[in-house]
Amino acid sequence: MSPSSVKAIAEPRGAPRRGWHRFANPGRFLRAASKVQPWLTAFGVVLTAVGLIWGLFFAPADWQQGDAVRIMYIHVPAAWLASAGYLMLALCSAASLVWRHPLADLAAAEIGPIGAGFTALCLATGSLWGKPMWGAWWVWDARLTSVLVLFFLYLGHITLVRAFDDPTRGYRAGAILALLGVVNLPIIKFSVDWWNTLHQPATISLTGAPSMYIGMLWPLAFSAVGYACVFAALALAGTRAAVMERRIRALLLAEAARAEDSVPGAADALETQVPA
Repeated sequence: MSPSSVKAIAEPRGAPRRGWHRFANPGRFLRAASKVQPWLTAFGVVLTAVGLIWGLFFAPADWQQGDAVRIMYIHVPAAWLASAGYLMLALCSAASLVWRHPLADLAAAEIGPIGAGFTALCLATGSLWGKPMWGAWWVWDARLTSVLVLFFLYLGHITLVRAFDDPTRGYRAGAILALLGVVNLPIIKFSVDWWNTLHQPATISLTGAPSMYIGMLWPLAFSAVGYACVFAALALAGTRAAVMERRIRALLLAEAARAEDSVPGAADALETQVPA
């Protein structure tokens, strides 16, 4: 197998070059991600630290909930990113199934564990917040139950993409599950409006003014933007690592093929020297 064939494996030809499709080329994606990721990481760490310190130590306490409301600065951004992360997972799945985007499957496989982590953080902090407010660690409330379903959807996707010997089958099964699970997102969003629940209604809306004191809104905004930058940085880092791993595997396969062509049986010796 020639070096040009190896490059064809690592960087498929014929990928569109306009719009977001131009990042279908793994080399172009790696170059762009290597420039963006450090900035996302820096902004994410700084903004998250500022928002959490501001909210946990300097923002005013709530007149009803007291200092217990401070867990909001950890819980609410995690809840937002849990849903937004699943939406990104579904978009990557659609790009994989419909447009055969070569990086979509890799990105979806990396987004799944990150989204599951943010969802777990949302559930844990929500339980800590619910105990002093409701007198219970958990109630089968519509909002809580739908977020728990979201967590299981993340776990299901993580399991499916790794459950098959053929990665393509795993990616396809995970993509189908991700798209089916999108129906849960509007349930999470509107559950407090559709049903009589213990969970409080949304205090921030795109169609109206927020019903939150500005001194509490700003640190929450800093935390939310910081969480989003951290999420994006982790997803980019994971996808970069997956692309480089695929490249290395293609190069090793090409080397094994060359060794087999030149010396019969040498490929087996080469494979024994390379860890799986």
